[in-house]
Amino acid sequence: MTRIPWWRHAVVYEVYVRSFADSDGDGEGDLQGIRSRLGHLRDLGVDALWLTPFYTSPLADGGYDVADYRDVDPRFGTLHDFDALVADAHAHGLRLIIDIVPNHSSDRHPWFREALAAPPGSPARSRYIFRPGRPGERPGEIQPPNDWPSAFGGPAWTRVDDGEWYLHLYAREQPDFNWRNPEVRSEFEEILRFWLDRGVDGFRIDVAAGLVKDESLRDLNGRDSRALNGPVYSRPEVHDVYRGWRRILDEYDGDRMAIGEVWTDGPEDLALYLRPDELHQVFQFDLQLAPWSAAAFREVIDAALKAVAPTGTAPTWVLSSHDSIRHVTRYERPESVPGIGHARARAALLLLLALPGSAYLYQGEELGLPEVTDLPDEARQDPIFERTNGELAGRDGCRVPLPWSGDTEPYGFSPGGVRPWLPMPARWAPMTAQAQASDPSSMLTWYRDALALRRRLLDDLPEDIDWLDSPGTALCFRRGPLICALNCGENPVRLPPGTPLLTSTPLYGDLLPGNSAAWLTPS
Repeated sequence: MTRIPWWRHAVVYEVYVRSFADSDGDGEGDLQGIRSRLGHLRDLGVDALWLTPFYTSPLADGGYDVADYRDVDPRFGTLHDFDALVADAHAHGLRLIIDIVPNHSSDRHPWFREALAAPPGSPARSRYIFRPGRPGERPGEIQPPNDWPSAFGGPAWTRVDDGEWYLHLYAREQPDFNWRNPEVRSEFEEILRFWLDRGVDGFRIDVAAGLVKDESLRDLNGRDSRALNGPVYSRPEVHDVYRGWRRILDEYDGDRMAIGEVWTDGPEDLALYLRPDELHQVFQFDLQLAPWSAAAFREVIDAALKAVAPTGTAPTWVLSSHDSIRHVTRYERPESVPGIGHARARAALLLLLALPGSAYLYQGEELGLPEVTDLPDEARQDPIFERTNGELAGRDGCRVPLPWSGDTEPYGFSPGGVRPWLPMPARWAPMTAQAQASDPSSMLTWYRDALALRRRLLDDLPEDIDWLDSPGTALCFRRGPLICALNCGENPVRLPPGTPLLTSTPLYGDLLPGNSAAWLTPS
């Protein structure tokens, strides 16, 4: 019998470290805070947690600007705290995945400081992507080396004092590494080993498709920067990087794994990263991006399953993350009845958990937290807000700290009533983990029940699904002994024959109400 690795069907919970739990009263989450709440994750029923970056960082981009890849930022704790967290997570039966940020460093990284102090053409500068500018249209005008945009707004180039420009696909404080330099590759292989030796079970790779750029840095000329084999992302050379990483992961026992954040033209392109000697998983964001539509969901599911089938791997599914608007809010329709987002989120969870593969949850979705859309401008810290001069709100609204208990801010997030780093809404008192824990109708109870039932069923569920006939507003599929039905319409639809196991809202006999889902066992 073939042994199935733990990650293939895992439910992984993303912890945004700064916003999960604060143990020392500074208003920011930390590693000891995570340790104190591991029981919540165990009782929720997840298999693993993924930590966003906790490394030494000036936090110009929430920790995705790393100044030291081998240490913990003091505001989050120490290496001793990290080792204790690994041990405690494993004692709770939880695996631990950490973020690795290989596309760029902080501008405070020693290598970049050395590069700024060195002359053009020096070995120190060759670790990053420095280039001279090019003449502009007016006499004496110097423009950036090419037309690449920053994902956070504005150009992807910043000029330094000696006239050269450095590339940053994100904030100016995040200079891109030159992955054609063997020193960069060697450094990150040693960083992987450093954390594997400390017991981590895997890595989530930030900007996984972006490491290697076109050597000529040719212009985009209006093309999508994410185009397969284009000048910016998904260069063929990036796959050799991950073959090297896979060899390192395979040296360690315990099914160590890597999952890539890969944005591509389509699901077929994702499969290139899933070849047997490359990554174990890649995020498939299309379900997260899809509108509330049975047809859209079915199209996404079919494409994802078809793409991974030749690789022998399993898909991943996600509805929310630290980079996206929370799906409770995405699913709201202002013109419809209040609470429709929560009803749809409950239904979407059953769809997510019924599909083959692994599911990634984002902290707070088990509490039904909405996007915080009314943060004051002075509180916002996402560089997107600053670089677009406030035209884009950025991602702070999904990063507001979690409410654990109590009736007022900080809702048990920080001891001593300290205000958290982002303000928490007054309306969150009924949504704390404590308030929901004993409520059988709460979102938290719903997540616990759904995850527990999935775990009981999992061993009997095959890797594929069979679509069943359903009305146009609904989708139904069978996966071995499980039938999943989702009604995205407003009116009830008839369920396929079967015995209900779990429903997101009460049924009308054999009718599934609108904006709801059900699991059944075939009759």
